[in-house]
Amino acid sequence: MDFLRDVLTLLHFVGFAALFGGFFVQLKAAEPVVNNAMLHGALTQLVTGVLLVGIASGVKDDDFTVDNTKVGVKLLVVLGITVLLFVHRKRPSISRGVLFSIGGLTLVNAVIAVFWH
Repeated sequence: MDFLRDVLTLLHFVGFAALFGGFFVQLKAAEPVVNNAMLHGALTQLVTGVLLVGIASGVKDDDFTVDNTKVGVKLLVVLGITVLLFVHRKRPSISRGVLFSIGGLTLVNAVIAVFWH
């Protein structure tokens, strides 16, 4: 079970890297777009995050409990990112406001993961 959790955690980090990296690539673009790295990174984070919570919830461990409030907030943030990406993915370009919303929400989700104890 530890190996599966480690693989899912690695994939979760890869999803973050793709999403945040895709955002940074678009910062230099004259007309930013939703690229595949951003879309697939968000979906990877969503799926692996849900699976990680499912595994953590299913294992009985008196030293660890899942913080459902933290998980709920992180789920709402990644759903918001995913909705933004899906709504704007077919457009020829997106506004800087939408781009910074995607990047900002991605950073907020990482900050929640690291600093919320």
